[in-house]
Amino acid sequence: MTLKKLGATLVGAVVPLVAVLLWQLAASLEWINPHILPSPWAVLKKWYEYATPLLPYDPAQGSYIKWLFSGELIVDSLSSLYRVLVGFGIGAGLALPLGLLMGASNKVNAVFNPLVQVLRPIPPIAYIPLSILWFGLGNPPAIFLIAIGAFFPVLMNTIAGVRQVDSIYIRAARNLGVDQLTMFTKVMLPAATPYILSGARIGMGTAFIVVIVSEMIAVNNGLGFRILEAREYFWSDKIIAGMFSIGLIGLAIDTLMSRLNNHLLRWHRGLEN
Repeated sequence: MTLKKLGATLVGAVVPLVAVLLWQLAASLEWINPHILPSPWAVLKKWYEYATPLLPYDPAQGSYIKWLFSGELIVDSLSSLYRVLVGFGIGAGLALPLGLLMGASNKVNAVFNPLVQVLRPIPPIAYIPLSILWFGLGNPPAIFLIAIGAFFPVLMNTIAGVRQVDSIYIRAARNLGVDQLTMFTKVMLPAATPYILSGARIGMGTAFIVVIVSEMIAVNNGLGFRILEAREYFWSDKIIAGMFSIGLIGLAIDTLMSRLNNHLLRWHRGLEN
């Protein structure tokens, strides 16, 4: 990490650090009810308990690595991450080819666009009753909702990317006599890639929002389920610990996707500086 990046990271950490210090000060002076908003130290302790394996290590029961990852927080995080990745993969996998076809062909767009515009404003949460009716409980309804949440951002950005390809590129390719397939794969698709990757990043964020809601209803594990369980018992510290866990995992995923975008778009003039 360069000094410039390190400095930017330190500057970005100032506001969260000040907020935590003020929060701890208010809790220490008893300005806030600890049952409603526990102190950062109490949340940190609960987060540690949440992440620690429930039972002591027993070599006869299995490997140390398996025991280390048996903590409730780890299991819930992996369960939520699994649902996000599978649901996002299904949603993006369906949206990408459809978006490419709708963007490249006016006939395909005329067929599918009315249905897309009707379904797009419906929030994924509205599908919860149908998802439970169709798929029952467990992972299938949650993955179905996540796929819907990821589908439309990827679809709309892909369509926009294909339709906003610079006409200079298209005219130059036609002057060189390229066929339609080459035009699509060598000109339109690479030019639309920045839009597609932006849609994928937005879709992943939406998928992570939807997974928390779906876990509060359809499954019996995951970060969303654990937050709802903590609410039932009025464990405010565990609720906040779960919320921060969601934020950290979301930040890690977004950072990875941002670096992947930068790597795939090395050629893009917007990243030269």
